[in-house]
Amino acid sequence: MRMGLFLVAGFTVNLLLSGISTGAEGPKPVPLMQALPLPNYETSFQRDGVELTRYHYGPGLRRPFLYPIVGRSGRSLTRMGHPHDPESHSHHNSVWISHNDVNGVSFWDDRAKGRIAHRRIERFEDGAEEASVSTVNEWLTTNSVLVIEKHVVTVRTLPNDEWFLLLDLLLESKNAPVTFGKTPFGLAGVRLAKSIGVHDGGGRIRNSEGGVNESGVLWKRAKWVDYSGAIKPGVIEGVTLLDHPTNPNHPTFFHVRNDGWMGASLTHDAPRTVEKPLRLRYGLYVHRESPSDGKLNEIWNKFTNLPLPSFNRQR
Repeated sequence: MRMGLFLVAGFTVNLLLSGISTGAEGPKPVPLMQALPLPNYETSFQRDGVELTRYHYGPGLRRPFLYPIVGRSGRSLTRMGHPHDPESHSHHNSVWISHNDVNGVSFWDDRAKGRIAHRRIERFEDGAEEASVSTVNEWLTTNSVLVIEKHVVTVRTLPNDEWFLLLDLLLESKNAPVTFGKTPFGLAGVRLAKSIGVHDGGGRIRNSEGGVNESGVLWKRAKWVDYSGAIKPGVIEGVTLLDHPTNPNHPTFFHVRNDGWMGASLTHDAPRTVEKPLRLRYGLYVHRESPSDGKLNEIWNKFTNLPLPSFNRQR
C-alpha cells in the first residue's frame, strides 16, 4: 500500500493512496431484516430493502397501528376501515391493539374518550432473521393515564416470501388497578382487504378446531384463525391470527365476521383486572395460497417456540 505525504496549513498528513481502509475484517454484513425510522412518526419494516409493513404512531392518531401488511404478491392483505361502513368503523386500522372497556372507558371507538398515545421509542433492532421496534404508549382518558403499555413489534422472515408479525405487550396499571371489562372488542384486531372477505370476495375463514366461516368461528375458542382469499386475479393469500399459550385466556375467543374482520378477544368470557403487569403475545402469519390445517398447526407450534423479548430498557 503506497503512502503519500502532503503539507496542509503547516501540518503533515498521511493519505492512503490505494483507497480507504475498512479494517482487517472488512465490512460487516448488512442485516437482511431492518426497522427503518421514517419521517412523520413511522417505522418501515423491510426485508432486503422491500417493505413488508409500516408502524404508524403519530401524535394525532387515536392509537398506533400497522399498515400495509404486504403479501408475496406485493399487495396489502389489510385495509384501513370497513369497506361498507367507513365512518363508524374508522377505528379499523389494518392491524391494531385496543380495547372497548377499560374502567368503563372505550379505547376502541374513534368517537370515544379513550386514546392510546405514543410516548417514546426505546430501541430499534435489525438482524438476519428479524427486526423490531420497542415503544412505550399511554392509555389516556380526558384527565388521567390508566395504563402504561410497553410494546415490541417484530417482523420475522419465513421461507417462500412469507413472514411473521409478532405483537408483544406488557400492560401495567398507572396508579390503581384497572379492569378490562367483559367485551368481544379487543385486544388484537385485523381488518382484511376487501377482496379477501367472505362476503365481498368469496374468501374463507378457518380455525384450529375445524370451524369454517363466521357461523363456525365467531366467538369460539381456538389457537388460531385463518382468513384467506383472492388478492389479485388468480392469486390467493391470507393472514392467520395466532394466540400464544401464555396469554391468560388461551385458547382465546375469536371475534370474526364474513365482512373481512377478525380479532382476538381478551375478555369475551370475563373481565380481567390488571394489578400486576400483564404480558401478552399475539402473532400474524402472512402467507401465500391457502395453507392446509396441518401446515397452520405447524406454524402455530413454530410461533409458540419463538423466544419472548425482554421489556427491560436498553441504553
